[in-house]
Amino acid sequence: MKAVLAMCTKVVCIYTYKGAEVECLCGEVIWCNRKKNFSQKCFGFGQKCKDQLSLCTSSMLQANRGTVKPSTNFNASADAEVLHKAMKGLGTNEDAILQLVTARSNAQRQEIKASYKTLYGKDLIGDLKGELGGKFETLIVALMTSPITYDVTSLHNAIKGAGTDEKVLVEILASRTSQQVKQIVAAYKQEYDHDLEKDITGDTSGHFQRLLVILLQANRQTGIQAESIESDAQALFKAGEQKFGTDEQSFVTILGNRSAEHLRKVFDAYMKLSGYEIEESIKRETSGNLKDLLLAVVKCARSVPAYFAETLYYAMKGSGTDDNTLIRVMVTRSEADLLDIRAQFRRLFACSLHSMIKGDTSGDYRKALLALCGGDDA
Repeated sequence: MKAVLAMCTKVVCIYTYKGAEVECLCGEVIWCNRKKNFSQKCFGFGQKCKDQLSLCTSSMLQANRGTVKPSTNFNASADAEVLHKAMKGLGTNEDAILQLVTARSNAQRQEIKASYKTLYGKDLIGDLKGELGGKFETLIVALMTSPITYDVTSLHNAIKGAGTDEKVLVEILASRTSQQVKQIVAAYKQEYDHDLEKDITGDTSGHFQRLLVILLQANRQTGIQAESIESDAQALFKAGEQKFGTDEQSFVTILGNRSAEHLRKVFDAYMKLSGYEIEESIKRETSGNLKDLLLAVVKCARSVPAYFAETLYYAMKGSGTDDNTLIRVMVTRSEADLLDIRAQFRRLFACSLHSMIKGDTSGDYRKALLALCGGDDA
């Protein structure tokens, strides 16, 4: 039985549980030993796949908390035929499309795309865009895009042209692991022949820009530095509550460079020292995009699932719906930690994620989102 680990920038890595082979759709084979660290023996364009191995292993650790699992008895060609049949002739069978796409892992969807082109000589995403429309189309196309490519495209769209969608920059760079950020930076360069850091600094300014640049370095300390917990808490206190004005740089440097485990200890020490939660101080001492980014970093250090539960809630709360955020979070977390997000959502709010999606969306778009949600925690 093969279990898909991760989508590489242009590569799918697949791990054979009862063997010792990592197989890549680019035609490369990398040998590994699941009981030891990966050792690499690559053929063809080997380096590209080697660079993905740590991403593959980290994705395997996360995958069991997702709501979407790899389909057993998977047949990419048969699935490609189902999708082709759903779109040919007059009318489109949207139900068949959503049921299939939401029941396959992302790496399986990449295989379906490849099989579709082999069988029909056409691009599957192009055909889906031609047959579907609106938010449902956006959701299905997002699901058919590899995770790293999706993040790269989201960031590019957030900073291209007039205006900047800071919300996307904050969400992605505050929540992704250091390894994922490194992959995003490399993939952005490959896709657009631009430096992501330069593109972001050209569209942002001030301490908000500085913290984004720090996060792009993906160079957080690891573990807990016990000897600096108190000094970090003191530095944050002196930079904010104890100072006339605010030393934003201290917040940026500490929150941008320390590990999540270390920061949680610092937050506890800060609470004892100041009598305030760190979030309260950030809200009082900072504003605008910097405040939003600092709060996102703090929330992700405490709990990434809780951060995304809150993000989803506020995307749907009130009279309108932030469908771009709703789609982005549901797609990117469906194979990572959506089960944990659902649990945190139910803990934090008076309803389940399933019930809020059901009440806030409609049609095939709602059906697909509920399929990704995977259950009601009411």
